[in-house]
Amino acid sequence: MRWLWRLSKVFALFAVILFLFVITGASDTLLFYARVANLCTQDPDTKLVMPLEDVSKRAISDTWGAPRGTGRRHEGQDIFARRGAPILSATRGFIYKIGENNLGGQTVSVIGSGGRIYYYAHLDSYARGIEVGDRVTTRTVLGYVGTTGNAQGTPPHLHFGVYTMTGAINPLPLLTDRSAPAPTVTTNRTRSPLVSRKI
Repeated sequence: MRWLWRLSKVFALFAVILFLFVITGASDTLLFYARVANLCTQDPDTKLVMPLEDVSKRAISDTWGAPRGTGRRHEGQDIFARRGAPILSATRGFIYKIGENNLGGQTVSVIGSGGRIYYYAHLDSYARGIEVGDRVTTRTVLGYVGTTGNAQGTPPHLHFGVYTMTGAINPLPLLTDRSAPAPTVTTNRTRSPLVSRKI
């Protein structure tokens, strides 16, 4: 009987811990980190979709490594577009961080396969309802092109950076043009009358 009493205490403790995880949201945090750990075991993407719909890869001037202020180099690509143009995720993954900093202004970071971080900066605003932990696809809008952070006074653009476990890499060689959604095809072909197959 003593073992039954101990077993009931263990179950009660387990129930209380489970209840606290659910109430405090810690279960969501654990699930998010489990998903991130799974992404880290996958091979990183070798191709990324252009994060802006109406911009082609050849329209981007390669600014990787260009001097930026004293002792700093550009760790990404500036992709110019009209203010307010939707910024889409370049890869599948999860929103890792949403926040603001002096250089990037309003930023969103997405973690993808291989544990790579995809950094979107100078956003005019965030997409409505996005939150850390949200699953994203290449059709997910993250925010809108702007000039926040140190981009004030420059033409509106997206700063797009890619970070690996060992540091920043040039995203330009990985980018591919975003294909337009397939148009709906309609034909004016007349239908032939139905033929009965009954014998």
